Parts: sequence; C-alpha cells; structure tokens
Amino acid sequence: MQSIARLLGALMLAWAWAALVPPGAWGAPLVIGHRGAPGYLPEHTLASYALAIRQGADYIEPDLVSTRDGVLIARHENEISGTSDVTEKFPARRSRKVIDGRARDGWFTEDFTLAEIKTLRARERLPFRGQSHNGRYAIPTLAEIIALAKRMGRAQGRVIGLYPETKHPSYFAGIGLSLEEPLVELLHGQGYRTADAPVFIQSFEVGNLKKLRHMTRLRLVQLLGGPSRRPYDLARRGDPRTYGDMSTPRGLREIAAYAQGIGPWKGYILPRGPSGRLQAPTTLVDDAHQAGLLVHPYTFRNEARYLAKDYGGDPLAEYRRFFGLGVDGVFSDFPDTAVKARADMR
Repeated sequence: MQSIARLLGALMLAWAWAALVPPGAWGAPLVIGHRGAPGYLPEHTLASYALAIRQGADYIEPDLVSTRDGVLIARHENEISGTSDVTEKFPARRSRKVIDGRARDGWFTEDFTLAEIKTLRARERLPFRGQSHNGRYAIPTLAEIIALAKRMGRAQGRVIGLYPETKHPSYFAGIGLSLEEPLVELLHGQGYRTADAPVFIQSFEVGNLKKLRHMTRLRLVQLLGGPSRRPYDLARRGDPRTYGDMSTPRGLREIAAYAQGIGPWKGYILPRGPSGRLQAPTTLVDDAHQAGLLVHPYTFRNEARYLAKDYGGDPLAEYRRFFGLGVDGVFSDFPDTAVKARADMR
C-alpha cells in the first residue's frame, strides 16, 4: 500500500509540475497560434485566440498597436480598414500617414480612442477564407488577451504562453505613443517578469528590442523579413544591414547579444527555386543554435497556395519537414494541424 501511495504521490507531483512549467520546456517544438487561429476565425479576436488554445497551441500571438489614448490592442496593422468595419462607422476619419517611410491612406488606430475602437467589429482579411463570422467579434486589448490565456490555462490545467509583437515601434514612438513602456508595465503587472516566464516579445526592428533588453528579463525574438529588406529603424539611420546580413553566423551572434531567438521567414530555412520546388535546406537552424538562439519560423498555413509543390498539397508534410530540421517552434494559422503533425512525430 505504501508503494502505491508513493506512486500516486509521484504522479500527482509530476502532473502539478507539468501544469506549471512554461510551454516548450520539455524540448518539443512550440505551436504558436499566429494571430490566434485565423484559418478558421477572423484574426486577432478573442474567439480566434480561444480556438487556438482549444486546438492545443502553446502560445498565442497578438500583434500590438496603440489607440490614441495609449491602450495596446491587437491588430496586424494600425491601418484597420481591411480587418474591421471602420469605413462604415467612421467614414470621415480617413487620413494619410507615412508609416515606416511609406505613405499610406486609410483608417489608423492611433486616431481612435479605445471606446471608439470597441464599437468596431472584426472582419476576415483574406477573401479566400470564410466570411461568415464578419461583424461578430470586437477588437481585443492586450489586457483582455492575457486574461483569456490565464482563464483558459487554468481550465485546461496548462500554461498558455503569450507571444506579442510590437508593430511599427519607431513610428509609434515618433508620435508619442511608445509601445515598449505600456507593454512591459502590463506584462510585469500580470506577473510575467522573469526569463523563464511564458512570454516572448518579438519585433522586426532592432532598436526597440535593445531598448526592451534594458527594461525586462522577458525573452526577446528578432524577426527576419525578406533577405534584401532592412529593419526600418536601421534603414532610417543609414545602417546598410539587411535581414539577410543578420541571418549570417556573424549576424546571429550579434542578435544573441540582445535576444534569445529569431523568427525567420520559412524561406531562410527551406528556399524554393523558380519552379516552386524546394531546394536544399540552409544551415540557418544549426547556425542559430550554435549562437544560442531559438528558431521559430513563420508562417505555416494549410491552403495549397502557400505550400511548396513538394508537399503534394499536404500541410502535415511541411510541418514534418521543418520539425525534422530542428526548429524550436512554428507560427501557424491552423494550430490544430501543427499539433497533429507534432504528435505524429512522437
């Protein structure tokens, strides 16, 4: 009887420990719900994030922009005419702005208070995805997303991680709506303070990640756009480095001085040739690991239009290929497919 009691006690302790350990700590690749589960529901809505969690995502990813009154909300861009009904509700608010050096016409979050944003409803951005949920969901704040992750984590007995991205940080800083301070204040205030907390903060810019490095111990991830492109903050000050330069062994070592991971476009790891066929994998995963960096590539989608010909229309095949190359996580629009692919490899 004593041996049975000890066994049951050990099992209970193991269960409790597993519920508290941050996702990904066991070494399996993370599944990151890219904007929630936008393959099924409009992106950056509480419904989309909740679905991603129910489907087994380890982390959910809110892209962050600011309202006029300095509240962080989840939208892929601060221009929201394509992802909400703002054009019908606020037709007179159209304006022209220069965002990251490019002139843009539209409706921008920084021209609206949170109260006004809360009158809007989300829409599906991509025309080839279902439109039946348009108009049903509000635009969430980061605080609401954190509350959802904690509530659903308790219900499921596991930790749900957060993977926020600061969008256009130089632009927002330039108009007096810096993203870093309210982000760190909110995360720290919610108990996310240490390097092992279930949070990654990501950005395509460099300067704001370096700023964040002095503000928090939370893990940071340098996103890598197309190889010929430059981070906006570097380009603005005349720094010639491209994302391609940053993906070299030397560039990765420089990233490792302020970040714990990289989020590269998939083509950095498995390039495609002119015919659409996959070429030989690069050394990026090994190079990044050698520099001490995690590798979380983006974006994995089920639709055939996004898949290389080699996969024969099977999205599971793509996940298996990348998992086999040693990536530490994936950004997925279809978290259930990513979770299935990961389970199939065990």
